[in-house]
Amino acid sequence: MKTIVITGASDGIGAAAAVRLAGEGHEVVLVGRSETKMAAVAAKAGVERYFLADFEHLDQVRRLAAELRDHCRRIDVLANNAGGMFDGPHRTDDGFERTFQVNHLAPFLLTHTLMDVLLASTAAVVNTSSIAARMFGHIDTADLECYDGFTQTKAYGAAKLGNVLFTRGLHNRYSDQGLTTLAFHPGTLATGFAGGTTHILRRVYHTPLKVFLGSADRGGRNLAHFAAGTAGTTWVSGEFYGANRRIARTNPQAYDDSLVNEHWERSAQMLGLPA
Repeated sequence: MKTIVITGASDGIGAAAAVRLAGEGHEVVLVGRSETKMAAVAAKAGVERYFLADFEHLDQVRRLAAELRDHCRRIDVLANNAGGMFDGPHRTDDGFERTFQVNHLAPFLLTHTLMDVLLASTAAVVNTSSIAARMFGHIDTADLECYDGFTQTKAYGAAKLGNVLFTRGLHNRYSDQGLTTLAFHPGTLATGFAGGTTHILRRVYHTPLKVFLGSADRGGRNLAHFAAGTAGTTWVSGEFYGANRRIARTNPQAYDDSLVNEHWERSAQMLGLPA
């Protein structure tokens, strides 16, 4: 069985996947920002310990990485699932736009800080992206954080596209060392999505209209499917998958290897990491 780290496990698809994977006998390591919610999910999943980190604060991400290194002898799967849509633009204490930091920079930092453990474990990195990468995403290398003409959907779409670029960058740089990776769209689901925004989507996700959406458990099943699966058998490394668990086309920019590399290098530079 696998040791699987899941961020964004406080609720929604992260919590649903955690309960399912723990029930299958995997060692599930939970990460979230709410003590109360994490305690409830841990109890439901039968997990003794969980870790707290708010991705709006990168020092908490660095602390989390250190705690995971101490706790986990190996990490077979890192599921970068934390994220969301937010009002803005809002600059965090770290100096980055919040949507960009929470959805992209924080998981980029966490993955890099754990890279030696991941490589030693021949791990898989599973990134929760979104169909928003194709619908709203556009990467402007002169404005990665989408300050120019900021809208919630523009920033979220670019960040989710960033998750796909990061996936392809991980594959290009580390697949020859045994690391595998994918990005996927979990589905349009009744979760806490858009809770941090005044965007019109909040009226769908947080009102009775949510009955028309899929369940969080459905998205959790998709996340669990990829986390428990195996590259080359269950899925293909470096690819983007739709909610039907099949390889899907996403934003055309995701297939531009020069952009994949530039986006990686710019992200690393922002975080003071080697490119």
